[in-house]
Amino acid sequence: MSERPERLLDTEACVDAVIARVGRQITLGLPLGLGKPVHLVNALYQRACRDPSLELHIVTALSTLVPAGGVSLEKRFLGPFTERVYDGVPELAYARDARGKQLPRNVRVSEFFFQAGSQLNNPDQQQHYICTNYTHAVRDLLAMGVNVVGQMVAPHPDDDDVLSLSCNPDLSLDLAPVLRERADAGAPVMLVGETNRNLPYLGNDARVASDLFDLLYDRPSDDYPLFPVPEQPISAADHLIGFYASALIQDGGTLQVGIGSLGSALVYSTVLRHTQNAAWRAVFNKLDVAGRFPVVTEWGGTEPFREGLYGCSEMLVDGFLELIDAGILTREVYPHTRLQTLLNEGRLDRTVSLATLDTLREAELIHSPLRARDVQWLQQYGVLRDDLVFRGGRLSVGDHTLSPDLDDDTARARFEQVALGTRLKGGTVLHGGFYIGPKRFYERLRSLSDEQARRLCMTSIGFINHLYDHRFGNQALKTAQRREGRFVNSAMMATLDGAVVSDGLEDGRVVSGVGGQYNFVAMAQELPRARSILALRSTRVSGGDTVSNIVFSYGHCTIPRHLRDIVITEYGIADLRGRPDSEVYLEMIRIADARFQPELLRQAQKAGKVPRSFRLPEAWQRNTPERVREAVAIAGADRFPAFPFGCAFTDEERQLMTALSHLKSVTGTRRQRMKTLWRALREAPFEDGERPLLERMGLHEPERFRDRIDQRLLVHALRRVTSNQA
Repeated sequence: MSERPERLLDTEACVDAVIARVGRQITLGLPLGLGKPVHLVNALYQRACRDPSLELHIVTALSTLVPAGGVSLEKRFLGPFTERVYDGVPELAYARDARGKQLPRNVRVSEFFFQAGSQLNNPDQQQHYICTNYTHAVRDLLAMGVNVVGQMVAPHPDDDDVLSLSCNPDLSLDLAPVLRERADAGAPVMLVGETNRNLPYLGNDARVASDLFDLLYDRPSDDYPLFPVPEQPISAADHLIGFYASALIQDGGTLQVGIGSLGSALVYSTVLRHTQNAAWRAVFNKLDVAGRFPVVTEWGGTEPFREGLYGCSEMLVDGFLELIDAGILTREVYPHTRLQTLLNEGRLDRTVSLATLDTLREAELIHSPLRARDVQWLQQYGVLRDDLVFRGGRLSVGDHTLSPDLDDDTARARFEQVALGTRLKGGTVLHGGFYIGPKRFYERLRSLSDEQARRLCMTSIGFINHLYDHRFGNQALKTAQRREGRFVNSAMMATLDGAVVSDGLEDGRVVSGVGGQYNFVAMAQELPRARSILALRSTRVSGGDTVSNIVFSYGHCTIPRHLRDIVITEYGIADLRGRPDSEVYLEMIRIADARFQPELLRQAQKAGKVPRSFRLPEAWQRNTPERVREAVAIAGADRFPAFPFGCAFTDEERQLMTALSHLKSVTGTRRQRMKTLWRALREAPFEDGERPLLERMGLHEPERFRDRIDQRLLVHALRRVTSNQA
């Protein structure tokens, strides 16, 4: 590879350079989510569309597309919203054509993680899906013969020789060195980058030399807004799930959390526990969480976070910045196993004093008299001042000269006066592998101070997602850093024996992907005092009917039953680890919706997993949606809002979202659609208060018959939602 990348200002010239280097059979590896170099990828894809002799295989994950909606009401709602929120965001042409089943024969797209549900009815993409753990993606990319890797990068504001992998060092940090070795050995491979100054520049492990890349498309006039993922509303059920999970977090511990409303609900309740502890405890006590679910007493906490938390998560979700702003994500970890262990044991704290030197010497991390490498190490971690100089066996700082003998009382006094730092430095409050989120999240990342940015480390998934030794830290270091780990992930369904379904259906179709969920669940089984927490809503609407997400058995699972740990629904906490099957089955039935408990119990008893004599306790049969709403109301009308951290939707759009969601839930079957339509046609004409909502949807003066039907359906849904909320 060249010492510096070739910098080009034309995408067609970039495509020519790629073909000249690797030939006409290209296996293109792209980052998950945000980090795709859209201009370069589109140019290469469009070249392949024009030239059938060019064979292009794109291997990636989470190819994002602007939401379009299905039925006419959804399209009316999304049209103005997407024009406003996605203005200037370029489209991934291959993703659009893959979704529409319009890829040319010489182009293939393989993903190991889909946008949830986006490819359920797409046989081509289902057939090309790659089932792999996140940590094995680099291995699988290499096995498929990837010969081009493309990535969007953030240029350093002051140094052309430095770039940031920013949103996606996750796989690139491990993949790039292997490709570089192959290139040095003469293999036709290529790393290409595309700069975007809207991408937040983040340093630490994400900082790389520009000569990592062979080619760089660097045209500032082509910089574009980053693809935003709007906030999702948090329902009452979501809030209760998040509340229960927040009671399982141990102060001074480690947190991993995923994207979506369940993750946001956990973050919100965690912030509530810390900043409004009296209100949080009132809900905790009213729900009798400790009495009903003793696991929180042994493994969780109810107090504010005085030691703080450390984040170790494959995804840097926007909620982590909320935890930073709330003063919760403050526990710094350090890249030195013994130093971290001393901090964990309370023998050191982050404030530097003479006692710090004594403890480090007792632990045989430094010597007395100090040596040159001791001084360098102590300066690295802020124990000694940066301007302290070791020369000729003496220490000097400014006009002061000191003896390096820590046993000399005079030297110790001088150390205390002029040589010591104030606080340990080089700590990290969050390790993350990739990020994608709302527009305000990107703005917040760009506005971080240098000090704040230094405490965030975007790094390799190989370091984050398991405990194996890695060049950024071995298993002993990871174990020391990740104390009291709570790894919280969302799921679709769970079975009575504790297996969990998160990525696919029993007919083989893939909803999303395994990602890193299995890694974190397995890691929770290995780390001392760590727990895996899998969160799911107890029910969903399917075909217009409410069905249970807790089932007796299922033909597919993401997390096998031998890794069962903690499962949470809006009805409570099931503590499954190390318990016999009879208790596990009853724990799961206990957190199911009451409407489905009798049948679940019947199936469990028929299988011989629960004694025939067992009867459902009255308290379990209170697991109803009405009780969920009552539980949330305990905290007050505004305590658990739908969008606690703000959102991209206007107030009118939020009302419309609720109405459209209701309409979707009551029109799942043809019979339900006809019934709802009949009721809608009998509604009185719209009132003045409803006019602004109809204007937003372009339905205040409908001309076509279809539009008049849509107007009536919308008015009906708005009134039903208002009636339900009354």
